[in-house]
Amino acid sequence: MSLPHTSDDGKERCHWCASAPEFPAYHDTEWGFPVADDHRLFEKLSLEGFQSGLSWRTILAKRENFRRAFHGFDFDRVARFKEKDVARLIEDAGIIRHRGKIEAVINNAQRAREMVKQEGSLAAFVWRYEPDPRTLGKPLTASTSAASVALSKELKRRGWKFVGPTTVYAFMQAMGLINDHANGCFIRAKAEKARKSFQRPHS
Repeated sequence: MSLPHTSDDGKERCHWCASAPEFPAYHDTEWGFPVADDHRLFEKLSLEGFQSGLSWRTILAKRENFRRAFHGFDFDRVARFKEKDVARLIEDAGIIRHRGKIEAVINNAQRAREMVKQEGSLAAFVWRYEPDPRTLGKPLTASTSAASVALSKELKRRGWKFVGPTTVYAFMQAMGLINDHANGCFIRAKAEKARKSFQRPHS
């Protein structure tokens, strides 16, 4: 379904905003706006991994706890986590206490450091996979795309974990690599304006 939803304030938003009271603010200020900051990109990839099998509402409610636990998703710091850090995080009731997902974030932080050395930045690498908008289907109708499959495959080749095509597609939606706001959503034009003025990172 790609039709917008009329919120209590009378504004039309993507239909998923009706699912939780926390969603409209996130939708209006973050989702679909382009991001070039490496730590924010790494954070989103990490949180999408934690979301696997869960709802985004659960993750969003715990986001500040995740940021505290993983030092603002500074991958240079997270890459140095040891087993004692894993044990600490497994005991942290403020986050999702899943050993595999916690270990994946640490592994991916190490891979992110390698990527920065090889590519200049995580952003430069990720934005290479921005799809041509003309190749995309109608907004909010897909859960994967050719670009998300390609990015997922390359991340996995480089040793990243919990980065399947669906996870990567959700990441691309949120970080503005595509504008997937519903036609009629009042944020769609704002997101598109931000994308047009956005300076794509090259290093």
